[in-house]
Amino acid sequence: MSEKLRILWADDEIDLLKPQLFFLEKKDYEVITVTNGHDAMDKLKEDYHIDIVFLDESMPGLSGLETLSRIKSLRPNIPVVMITKNETENIMEEAIGSQIDDYLIKPVNPNQILLSLKKIVDNKRLIKEKTATDYQQEFRNIFMEINSNPDFSQWVDIYKKIISWELRLDESQNAEIKESLNDQKEEANKEFFKYISKHYINWIKGSEGPRQSHQLVREKVLPQLNADKPVMMILMDNLRYDQWKIIEPIICDLYKIIDEDYFYAILPTATQYSRNAIFSGLLPIDIQKRFPNLWLNDIDEGGKNMHEHTFLEDQVKRLVKKDVKLDYVKVTNVQGARQLQDNSLNFLHNDLTAIVYNFLDMLSHSRTEMEVLKELAGDEKAYRSLTKSWFLNSPLWEVLKKLSDKDVRIVITTDHGTIRVRKPSKVLGDRETTSNLRYKSGKNLQYDKKDVLEIRQPAEAGLPSPNMSTSYIFAKENMFFLYPNNYNYYNNYYNDTFQHGGISMEEMICPIITLEPKR
Repeated sequence: MSEKLRILWADDEIDLLKPQLFFLEKKDYEVITVTNGHDAMDKLKEDYHIDIVFLDESMPGLSGLETLSRIKSLRPNIPVVMITKNETENIMEEAIGSQIDDYLIKPVNPNQILLSLKKIVDNKRLIKEKTATDYQQEFRNIFMEINSNPDFSQWVDIYKKIISWELRLDESQNAEIKESLNDQKEEANKEFFKYISKHYINWIKGSEGPRQSHQLVREKVLPQLNADKPVMMILMDNLRYDQWKIIEPIICDLYKIIDEDYFYAILPTATQYSRNAIFSGLLPIDIQKRFPNLWLNDIDEGGKNMHEHTFLEDQVKRLVKKDVKLDYVKVTNVQGARQLQDNSLNFLHNDLTAIVYNFLDMLSHSRTEMEVLKELAGDEKAYRSLTKSWFLNSPLWEVLKKLSDKDVRIVITTDHGTIRVRKPSKVLGDRETTSNLRYKSGKNLQYDKKDVLEIRQPAEAGLPSPNMSTSYIFAKENMFFLYPNNYNYYNNYYNDTFQHGGISMEEMICPIITLEPKR
């Protein structure tokens, strides 16, 4: 070892442990001994270079469990190994609940001590090395899948594998492997853009393709009504697949997953288009035809998502033959979230309740406005961590806890994801050109054709045309559109922020999960 690992061993019978102490010193560990809990605390207060504590459970005076509690208050991250004369269940449960890292039974075997040290101290290093080795083996397989002309379902598998590795690497902290994975993810998005560019129009025209936004309620939500129990559809704005995987273990404490599936968000992957398509069951061009007074184009003034309740009621009436008691709730602020929490049990009287929870959308957009959030969500790992922290403390989680012992079915989904943008691309347009950073619609757009998917006939993509000469462009990979005016300022302002509207796996491949309470 380059530096000796320093062990504090607290035991009132420390003189009987000389063979074990000698063994550890021969293995190049430094051991500091004390005979009671009070002395152990004094040592920890004066010596912050102690790496691990061995703690006897049955010391007189301050007991092992009492000492453990004080240690965790003083040094919450220091590993503690509890040593006990017998494996009494209630004592061990209390110790484990107080976050011990391991325990040993007296008489302590020197090799057991060594194994415990290796397990605790070397755990992070071993995980890092194992993860790196596993990913190196998997790298080639993912590379081959990306370049084997995958179909839409195979692209979902590729994306899920990449996300799975991202989550594993969050724990291993291996910078080199993370960089390799980021490069592979960028390569995947390049090929994904080519795939979408080639097939998207055909999907819209009706050829065989994936489930898309406008088919989601019909195929995945309304069939749940046949279970003869209340159905709650919770649409969490901007919920990416990786963010779902972060909150999944929390939810699965109380719920069982009865179906985990996916859909492709329509283009543009922006709320006005994708969410209205979800609730209406129609493509945007058909929404405009069916509801000419309700659909607003990008250039029109007014809220673009003000009629989702009307759209949903219309879709249910079209597709469900029986009467359905329906409610719709949109949460856009803290007050609305608390009202949702207070009223959640009332929704059990409905056949179907649709809840739009806008927090994640506000979070991602706020990130471009607030320096604090830029610091908190500086990369993908931090963004996921922020999502988890928010969810654990959100009224939405309180609602799910309230419903966890009711006979109810929960459907969790989203309208689109987001991507962290890194590469600017210049666009020129007139005053009526849309402001979104990942797509533009307007007349006489000028842009670099290699950076975009261009749709010159919007109807082919199921999109309305505010003007005869309107066209749409969608940014590829992690690009974002900027005007030449104040280019450097806006590049610095928006670079490295989470945006949506364009073509990427993160924006288009979306989760939909059906849950039932475990109880």
